[in-house]
Order: sequence, then C-alpha cells, then structure tokens
Amino acid sequence: MNIKEIIQRKRDRQELTKDEIAYFVDGYTKGEIEDYHIAALLMAIYLNGMTDRETANLTMAIANSGDIMDWHDIGNTIIDKHSTGGIGDKVTLILMPIIASLGIPVLKMSGRGLRFHRRNN
Repeated sequence: MNIKEIIQRKRDRQELTKDEIAYFVDGYTKGEIEDYHIAALLMAIYLNGMTDRETANLTMAIANSGDIMDWHDIGNTIIDKHSTGGIGDKVTLILMPIIASLGIPVLKMSGRGLRFHRRNN
C-alpha cells in the first residue's frame, strides 16, 4: 500500500477501503507517514467528503491506534465530561464532584490536546 495512491484515490472521489484507512492511521501514528501527506489526504477528504462507511472505519482506526481501557467492572453507567474549549474549564471543576457525590462513577479523561504548550522565544 502507498500513501500517495490513497491520496489520489480520495482526490478522485473514490471510497477508501478499511485497509487503506487503517494503513494511513497506523503509518501516521508510528511516524512513518509525513505530515504533508496527511495534510494532502485531509484536504482531499474535506473537498470530497467521506461515506458513512469511511467515517466509521476512520473512527475505529483512530480508536484502535491507542490503548483501549475497559471500565466495565465499574458499572453500566459511567460519566465523562469533556471540555468544549475556551480558556479554563470552570464547569468540570464543579460538575464532576456533584455527580460523584450522587454515587455515579466519574472518569475524567483529558486528551493530548489539553496539555500546556510552551513557545520557544
């Protein structure tokens, strides 16, 4: 499989296969596919859209690219409140303890995008 061929297929409005999607997600997360290739693929996807099948396959490939945690032993209902952005998350700080005080399991997960970025001057 070749990332350039995958980009060309999407550019030409062809539906990407599950294997092609898994290939580019896996290759990118391992650092084997360059940022500019992914940028070109994302532009082709933006311009031509994705089918429901492609979207589902992309979602699963991204989910499977990292560790998957199993929390089933905690219970059937588990709450996570994800930040919607902005400066400071004042809602989570109040809401999560209130929900936990009601006996509902709370898993507060933070994504990699929520870390501090320092500028190099």
